[in-house]
Amino acid sequence: MTRRDDTRTAVPPAPADPRRPRAERARQVADVLRRQVLYGDLRSGALPAEAELAREFGASRNTVREALALLRAEGLIERCPGVGTHAVAEKYPHGLERLLGLAETLREHGEVANEVRMTGLLTPSREVASRLRLPAGEQVVYIERIRRLNGLPLSLDLTYIPRDLGEPLLAEDLVRNDIFVLLERIAGRPLGRAEVTLEAVNADPHSAATLDAPRGAALLMLERLTHLSDGRPVDLEFIRFRGDRITMSGSMNRA
Repeated sequence: MTRRDDTRTAVPPAPADPRRPRAERARQVADVLRRQVLYGDLRSGALPAEAELAREFGASRNTVREALALLRAEGLIERCPGVGTHAVAEKYPHGLERLLGLAETLREHGEVANEVRMTGLLTPSREVASRLRLPAGEQVVYIERIRRLNGLPLSLDLTYIPRDLGEPLLAEDLVRNDIFVLLERIAGRPLGRAEVTLEAVNADPHSAATLDAPRGAALLMLERLTHLSDGRPVDLEFIRFRGDRITMSGSMNRA
């Protein structure tokens, strides 16, 4: 019998193909630069010259130029002949690890103001009633707000709350307070957990006009169902964030 040798030799990874299409390399460079512009050492400052960036990334100047064009199209940088390239936009961080209202989340970045566009009672769809664990036909309080940070439109929030908590909520100051803080006071117990879904959607005409964004622009849609500490669902929200003004982040552990 012939004995097999099961010893295996590790195969080194192949080097990145320098012949990849320039558009792919430009996207790769833009992804790294984007983080530096938003959160790193290039934030609110001048970017290195194209030649320096080309050396850093091992790319051609044309590739770097295309990468910068991508960031410029996103509104993150500005290129001025004879002056150079500068970061001009800032995205605000929204963590996904703690259950906080928007003003609580962004308190270090400025003042959050709420414009209450609509409030009232309505009979919800079966889906909304089911998620809030309400019997068919029971009304809910509906609240529609624009949230602004330092005067700039940041999000459009559509909120559904059970009537027994929502009606007292309407008597509160919704312009200067997060709903979460008010709900805890009215319910007499803290919020506990929330189920969150995040996806990209195109701005419909109404959302675009409300958020002063181009029609069809990419928005971050956050759907959140929040429960009290006893497990009762009390707040169903559909929040459209301007994708050019906020970034979602969190940390994950592999158990």
